[in-house]
Amino acid sequence: MSSKRQPFDVLAQLSSLRRYARSLVRHPDDAEDLVHDALVRAYERKATFRTGGNLRNWLLSIVHNTHIDRLRRAKSLDRRHDDAAYLTDTVEQGDPHHSIRLRQLREAFHALPDEQRDALHLVAIEGLSYQDAASALSIPVGTLMSRISRAREKLRAFEEGRRDVTASHLKIIEGGRDETR
Repeated sequence: MSSKRQPFDVLAQLSSLRRYARSLVRHPDDAEDLVHDALVRAYERKATFRTGGNLRNWLLSIVHNTHIDRLRRAKSLDRRHDDAAYLTDTVEQGDPHHSIRLRQLREAFHALPDEQRDALHLVAIEGLSYQDAASALSIPVGTLMSRISRAREKLRAFEEGRRDVTASHLKIIEGGRDETR
């Protein structure tokens, strides 16, 4: 092998990275997501790779560290949700109907899609401005506003006892006929 600098050939390492990711997360889709996130990190930190270093080992360590970061993030999120649940349980011990209603609302909040729940939490619970919340989530303000709107609509539907939230504002038209005639 020559002493020339080897190219940053990540594609040749994909099968190894996928195998390792699969052994870490045990689900093919999650493994692909993990490899993708790790490769993004690798390309962002390409300048830190030592010339002559073992690219495969370097990439495998990035996959491992990305996996650990994801586990920590998920554990932290679960802990925050558990803490919030504990606080709401201890705040209202008086009226059992109110306590049951709070528990139902909390469950409805936790049933929201992650992106909607995170956006609503940052604005409604943490009190961040739309701009600050959008920056924290690395999304445009318009996207944040859309997520919050959809989350609030789903919670409103829960309060009103509606089942189908997604199409509540849509008019169903069959074959171009006006159903009002």
